[in-house]
Amino acid sequence: MRLFAKILIRSFLQGLVILGPVAVTAYVIYKVFVNVDDLIPFDGILPFKMPRGIGFLIVVSTVTLVGYLGTRFFFAKAIDGFNHLLEHTPGIKHIYSSVKEIMGSFVGDKRKFNKPVWVRVNTSPEIWRIGFLTQKNMEKMGMEDKVAVYMPHSYAISGWVIIIDKSETKPVTKMDAAEAMKFAVSGGVTFSEDQR
Repeated sequence: MRLFAKILIRSFLQGLVILGPVAVTAYVIYKVFVNVDDLIPFDGILPFKMPRGIGFLIVVSTVTLVGYLGTRFFFAKAIDGFNHLLEHTPGIKHIYSSVKEIMGSFVGDKRKFNKPVWVRVNTSPEIWRIGFLTQKNMEKMGMEDKVAVYMPHSYAISGWVIIIDKSETKPVTKMDAAEAMKFAVSGGVTFSEDQR
């Protein structure tokens, strides 16, 4: 009886490990789908009921179209002008600039977290952490031979910045930036394809 209970508990936990990520991913996709769909109030505007998902498709299509047009000369100039207006409007400029900087750090042509490095945080015993080089030179802040490294937390979207001697860092050569971020955020559980 005890052996049967042990097998039952182990099977249940294994089922959680298998179904947990699938269920969470499906739930997040569903919530995004529904919430984005609710952003566009079709009720009362149209004489008929819109099928679920149309709002989601409109938002995704609009974002994609703006992204495509944003690389074209005329549209890019208009976006630059609008950005300039928002960046110089009192009150709005702090919110807009912060959000723009954070979004640009993760996606787009000006990604900041694209230089993964190993950082020695202890010498005896030797301990290394993975991070992303964000400033190659800290001379402007009166710190010669120092660099700024962003250290993401595991299982979170937070992290912290450290200023450290350049000699205490070395580039990550076996992983690209995406793999390094995945490695850091997963607590070192996820390895690159080469390591597998």
